[in-house]
Amino acid sequence: MKAIGKNIVITPIKEDDKKTSGGLLLGEQHREDIRYRKGNVITVGTDVLGVKDGDEVYYDRHAGFGIELQKEQYKVIKEHDVVIVL
Repeated sequence: MKAIGKNIVITPIKEDDKKTSGGLLLGEQHREDIRYRKGNVITVGTDVLGVKDGDEVYYDRHAGFGIELQKEQYKVIKEHDVVIVL
C-alpha cells in the first residue's frame, strides 16, 4: 500500500473512555473534549512534507475517511489535517 499526492495513511490510536461526573461512560466518538486524535503513520504520499512513515501524529478528528484492507482498519487523511508530528 502506498499513498499518493498529499494523502497520508494512518492507523488511529484508540483513546481511553471517559467517565462523567454522573457516572456515564463516554466512548471516544462521543467525547467533545478531544479535538485532535493520535495516529501512527503507515505511508505518506509523494507530495507530503514534514511527515514520514512511522511517525506518530495528531490530526483533526473530523478529517479523512476510513478504509479496510485485508481486515485491517486504516484512515486516509490529507497533509493539512496533521497538526503535530511527535
